Amino acid sequence: MFLLQAEVEETLKRIQSHKGVIGTIVVNAEGIPIRTTLDNSTTVQYAGLLHQLTMKAKSTVRDIDPQNDLTFLRIRSKKHEIMVAPDKEYLLIVIQNPCE
Repeated sequence: MFLLQAEVEETLKRIQSHKGVIGTIVVNAEGIPIRTTLDNSTTVQYAGLLHQLTMKAKSTVRDIDPQNDLTFLRIRSKKHEIMVAPDKEYLLIVIQNPCE
């Protein structure tokens, strides 16, 4: 178990060190943030909204094709690019500045 946690920490550090990355959030299946590099209010806002959006996108993909599943969600706005990697038990959210 400890080895897995060390790998997770290492991966998050590597992602965070990429140019332009503003923050990373790991959210559990209930939409509760369990790891973050952002301040509390920003984390809670992003986690809640992106959990809802990801569940909706997952459901939409399944409605179109029941054999299919959402594997990655990428949203780009004028200010940020938000990438969501959903898993069975967690969501990994990465927010970055697309201009950097």
